[in-house]
Amino acid sequence: MADDQTDAVSEASTADIMRVMEMIPHRYPFLMVDRVREIYKNVSAIGIKNVSINEPFFQGHFPREPVMPGVLLVESMAQTAAVLVVETLEGEAAGKLVYFMSIDETRFRRPVYPGDTVYVHVEKLRNRGNVWKFKADARVDGVSVAQATYSAMIRDDA
Repeated sequence: MADDQTDAVSEASTADIMRVMEMIPHRYPFLMVDRVREIYKNVSAIGIKNVSINEPFFQGHFPREPVMPGVLLVESMAQTAAVLVVETLEGEAAGKLVYFMSIDETRFRRPVYPGDTVYVHVEKLRNRGNVWKFKADARVDGVSVAQATYSAMIRDDA
């Protein structure tokens, strides 16, 4: 294992919901990550979304078979990545806005239902200035439910 990987492994951190809300500006009903664990600065993180029947989107998606919208799974990927960026930049990016630039290679493998716990595995592919690229895999019970590669731009809140 290379020295930089050893350093990253030894410096894992976590963020509970209160810390997540300090790090990113999203709030109910659009906060799509409840906790982030195994944050390896500049490398990867795992976001956790506990899916509840009380989520407002379940009223219309779909009343007879509630399914978490795929776009919200992608949003949970983006929010997990935003926490990784803030942790990597040691707070410099806290509260800044993250705008999608591209979403590629997106696949939805199976539905996510109320009661599921989604683990969002995010890996940083690269960054140049304020533009970051990530790969993510959302899993329920160890099974992939959605995957995407995406780019985002971090900028000051206007």
